[in-house]
Amino acid sequence: MSTGASAGAGARVGLLRHGETTGEGFCGAGSDVPLTARGQAAMEGELARRRPPGLASGEPAWDRIVTSPLQRCQGPASAWAERWDVPLVVEPRLKELHFGTWEGRSAAALMETEADALGRFWQDPEGCPPPEGEALGAFRERVLAGWRESVATPGTARTLVVTHGGVIRVLRAHFEGIPLAELLNIEAPLAVLHWVDPARVQA
Repeated sequence: MSTGASAGAGARVGLLRHGETTGEGFCGAGSDVPLTARGQAAMEGELARRRPPGLASGEPAWDRIVTSPLQRCQGPASAWAERWDVPLVVEPRLKELHFGTWEGRSAAALMETEADALGRFWQDPEGCPPPEGEALGAFRERVLAGWRESVATPGTARTLVVTHGGVIRVLRAHFEGIPLAELLNIEAPLAVLHWVDPARVQA
């Protein structure tokens, strides 16, 4: 997996994280917040700069789009699918981690009331999920199930996956052999496209 423009020729799946949203704090599966205009523009700009390697001049960049159903992903994905006349697959299992009672709350606010729980989550996200939130193991299993059934299908040449930071981290950890306990150390910036090595798509 690489975030650089020098990703190997023939990469056929791109993971695009949504851009800036109107939400604050922990915005996971329970926070269906829209993009800001700046967030939308950043996603458009990233796709314009980062076309799949090996394309002929004038060749369409993507054959289909797979997206999370949350509006910060599905909104732009639907518009692109219509613009480019490609199929759109909405995959609910590619939603962000659910942060339970922390949804919509900032780390600064949580430090005032739940500092110990927040600290445990940062230190051991696998063993100490947010209160009433989704466990990382369960999150990984649903993301990988969605990946296998909606993305890693035989015969698909170029697929754009529009999703969330947590989903991208899970997929990178899976492909790169990174322990789930180190998930929060994996970088997944807003509105950045990550290429998936073709040899790893079916992994």
